Amino acid sequence: MRSPLIFLDLIVAILAVDQTPVSQKSCNKEPVNGCNCQCSLYQDSHVSEAIKALETKLERLIAVVNKATSSQPTTPPAVAASSCREQYEKDKSSKSQVYTLTFDSQTMPVYCHMGNFGCGDGGWTLAIKIDGTKRTFHYDSKLWSDRNWYNLAGGQTGFDQQETKLPSYWNTPFSKICLGMKTGHEIKFIVINMRANSLFSLIADGKYRATSLGRDTWKRLFGLQASLQPECNTEGFNAACTMSGPAKARIGILGNNENDCVTCDSRIGFGAGGYQDDSNTCGNEAVGGDNGSKHIKAMGYILVQ
Repeated sequence: MRSPLIFLDLIVAILAVDQTPVSQKSCNKEPVNGCNCQCSLYQDSHVSEAIKALETKLERLIAVVNKATSSQPTTPPAVAASSCREQYEKDKSSKSQVYTLTFDSQTMPVYCHMGNFGCGDGGWTLAIKIDGTKRTFHYDSKLWSDRNWYNLAGGQTGFDQQETKLPSYWNTPFSKICLGMKTGHEIKFIVINMRANSLFSLIADGKYRATSLGRDTWKRLFGLQASLQPECNTEGFNAACTMSGPAKARIGILGNNENDCVTCDSRIGFGAGGYQDDSNTCGNEAVGGDNGSKHIKAMGYILVQ
């Protein structure tokens, strides 16, 4: 393909050519009988023809240049990844930072946690951050059952105190869920291995879906501080005891001091409520547990991969 610059050089060369007719030089002679009108007319006609010829050539060259430019191959725009996992698979050197992701054909900035920070290697997409001291994500909150985002700005930061709910809650399929609890400056994580089309598909309808991590795994979220009553041990999604009022959690485990799951008053969970303190929406609540009574409100993080 010839460069457009070559055609521009040709234009300059054409303009540099002397377009003055040879006969014009005779017009420089002294006028005959005080008049050289015939010479001027002859000169003007040749100049006009030369200009028209130039214009025609320029139009043709411009058309050729435009055609050459428009036929140049173009690089298609980069398509934003649909999850942090996809971004990581594209480039395993990706760092933990804000990336542009695509949800529902719309793009938005989301902070991706890359590498093994406590849940295993890969790219982890944030879905929800919960402040256990607030009722934003209480068990009964509509945010668990709708497709409305909450505070998108909180999705652009790391493991901080900003609550958020991102479109990844209802939009991102996964095979692993990373759960983190932050008390003070320390964050502890556990992983649920489960495949689903989205967290929404596991939680929004309110149906109980069991997991089998075991109480010791759930207690790792709080280390030596953790406490649960010894019985019941119902765990999973939408975990709730049968009597109205006792402990419940959108994701978590429940304990009871009796050999049933009726009047549970201990829990470790995300999106919690009920006994003993209904205002503790994310953390560890226990009365007379295996490590004593506990009332720990934490900052919770839910990510998927």
